[in-house]
Amino acid sequence: MTTSHNDDKRPTPDPAEDNAFFPSPYSLSQFTSAKSDLSGADYPNPYKGGRWKILLIGADERYLLTDNGTMFSTGNHPVETLLPMYHLDKAGFAFDVATLSGNPVKFEFWAMPSEDAEVKGLYDKYRDRFKSPLKLADVIEKALGDDSDYIGVFIPGGHGALIGLPESQEMKQVLQWAVAKDKFVISLCHGPAALLAAGLDESASTCAFNGYRICAFPDALDATTPDIGYMPGHLTWKFGERLQALGIEIINQDISGATHQDRKLLTGDSPLAGNNLGKLAAAALLEEVATK
Repeated sequence: MTTSHNDDKRPTPDPAEDNAFFPSPYSLSQFTSAKSDLSGADYPNPYKGGRWKILLIGADERYLLTDNGTMFSTGNHPVETLLPMYHLDKAGFAFDVATLSGNPVKFEFWAMPSEDAEVKGLYDKYRDRFKSPLKLADVIEKALGDDSDYIGVFIPGGHGALIGLPESQEMKQVLQWAVAKDKFVISLCHGPAALLAAGLDESASTCAFNGYRICAFPDALDATTPDIGYMPGHLTWKFGERLQALGIEIINQDISGATHQDRKLLTGDSPLAGNNLGKLAAAALLEEVATK
């Protein structure tokens, strides 16, 4: 009996790097789709003030080392990035894009919904900013004062969010600024790993997000993805476990597209939550600007 291409659970080699791999054909058939579930992005009264925008902090590294020495070829997940952006863009909010290094945002292009004209169109709109982002340290120096034009921060998911952001003092500065200035923080799936930066050099009791409840991709599910070749090996650490050690509660145990709002922190559990989080965030930001 021959195995069809889509039944192949072996990770696909990435020819650009030694011992690096994309997800297996089988896992892509299970976890990606040519069309996203984008819907409901109708905002008859969008924000027209022109001032308030959102700071997107993207992944600037592609290769994530796993426990067996292989590397996962990752980045930001297109659906987790572009669906929330699509809703917020339609609601009238522009984006600045930044990375830690100022190097381009890396995407998991194998998850791009290739037949979704709206999503691909939004990518094209922001393509130049993804390719030439701001350097986060420069944004902090020049644009995060008391009179900042940022209404919030968006940290997209994808395993690329596990690389650099959780250990970044700049990420910590942005998160502390957001909490202190009552700004929104929006994230989903593996993006909430960036919240670990708020705990750098802090105890659980002094972490800015202690006592918050979030949705995120569960550690237990991450442990199973190598079984179908989504990742070529297991993660070397568990971000959910570390968040919980800081007093941040993850309220979901599986992935269903769930979202949660705790104060100004808006989170979602997986790519399934991209559209729902976009709707939640657009409604929350529109309500906020109506009172400003």
